[in-house]
Amino acid sequence: MTKLRWGVIGAGGIADRRTIPGMMLADNAELIAVMDANKEAAERVKEKYGALAAYDNEADLLARDDIDVVYIASPVFCHKPQVAAAAAAKKHILLEKPMGLTVADSEEIYEMCKKAGVKLGIGFMMRYHAYHQKMKEIIQSGQIGEIVSCRGQLTCWYPKMEGNWRQDKTKSGGGAMMDMGIHCIDLIQYITGLKAEKVFAFADNGTFGYNADDSSAVLMQMENGAKVFVDANFNIPDIAAKCFLEFYGTKGSILANGTISQVEGGTVEVIIADDSLGYDAAQNRVDNGPVKMEAELGNMYQKEIENFGKYILGEEAEIVSPEDAIFNQKIVETAYGVAETGVCTKL
Repeated sequence: MTKLRWGVIGAGGIADRRTIPGMMLADNAELIAVMDANKEAAERVKEKYGALAAYDNEADLLARDDIDVVYIASPVFCHKPQVAAAAAAKKHILLEKPMGLTVADSEEIYEMCKKAGVKLGIGFMMRYHAYHQKMKEIIQSGQIGEIVSCRGQLTCWYPKMEGNWRQDKTKSGGGAMMDMGIHCIDLIQYITGLKAEKVFAFADNGTFGYNADDSSAVLMQMENGAKVFVDANFNIPDIAAKCFLEFYGTKGSILANGTISQVEGGTVEVIIADDSLGYDAAQNRVDNGPVKMEAELGNMYQKEIENFGKYILGEEAEIVSPEDAIFNQKIVETAYGVAETGVCTKL
């Protein structure tokens, strides 16, 4: 099997915690070099994973001839210049979400990559979760009927920290909605195959007072008329929220608990209604026996690395497209505008 040689730009945080461990499991990937603005952190990650080199600037890493692909996990405000440098160096790019600070930035990033002739992947790794893939199969097969309602929730406890870039929308593009709600927005569209058409939203920072939303809620109307609710918070303790993902159709439902996570796990129940049942004026809730979903769970980050590598080599179709990532960001950017104006907006 052909192994692509990887460099990592922004080797702390999610790269060290999740993506590089997934990369180490991937059959078609080899870690060559890591970069972090903190040289000590870069050296630590190099030693931890057995990389050949560590740098404190992307130029030195990108100058290496033995790197085919770079994973960029730096703060969002660094994405555009780092993508420009990587594309100029003819390196394929796996870029963390959101792509850029604005939709315009993200579109520019995509154009840079197309012009340079390099592949661009975006880090919506939750699409690779085995349960999410199975949900997509069930919904696309029509087993729960036409989708009429969905809900996605992703929260964490993220108190104010001095100098934290995620808590400054000028450096992150947004707070809870942009950082976490966007995963739910992406998953619901991916799993149902439906695109959002209208958006209404609320967003504020009433708990911690930093320059980004710590509490947000988005209501979307999909192209078939289905209604979708997404709530994302930085002000709910981790133990207190279940990160639900729910799909309701005219023939049944899929109810997931804890699948929206950095770890492939959680539980899922599927309920298929009895087609012979008519209208029940008493609305008795007949228990048809929810079926627990079974799937072989693995590592989403490993699958992400492997799929992007196979896409580069022409062996598989891409699971996450830049076009989808840009549309997700358009929804969030529109939602922030709606939260200020209070006017439901068509995309």
